[in-house]
Amino acid sequence: MLSWAGVSASATLLVALGTAAGAPATLPHEVLIPVTTPQGVTILTELADTTEKRAKGLMFRDALAKDRGMLFTFPEPQHWTFWMKNTQIPLDIIWMDGNKTVVHVERNVPGCSRTDESCPQYQPSQAAMYVLELAAGMADSLSLQRGAKLQFQLPSSARPQPPRRP
Repeated sequence: MLSWAGVSASATLLVALGTAAGAPATLPHEVLIPVTTPQGVTILTELADTTEKRAKGLMFRDALAKDRGMLFTFPEPQHWTFWMKNTQIPLDIIWMDGNKTVVHVERNVPGCSRTDESCPQYQPSQAAMYVLELAAGMADSLSLQRGAKLQFQLPSSARPQPPRRP
């Protein structure tokens, strides 16, 4: 569920992380984006590049393989805020700037099954363009910390475009 929590200077966006219950891990036509760590490990990620995909994220899934993740892209750098409503698995959340450099990591973020809107929120310490979600523990396992630079290539149709100004 995607909701705005009062648009402020940082335009905080609450993003519920998930996919529809019972949906396959990836759609048959969906392309997985390889994300390579500084150590050369490749994680295959589903792309969340639309409002709808960002809202669904990893919701209702009961597992996430160690070599899989979800890559969120945004049209401009901001302090994008995530929450774990309807997310059943703990995750590591890694925010990156426009250069794909890690600017903030939240480790072992627990799922939230509350039925109201009171799930905890997680926000980076600086603006980000990309967010990578991995199974809990993978950020430490892959030595992903502030300053690490990841490598990935987005399809041209998925490259973040800044909003048009009137």
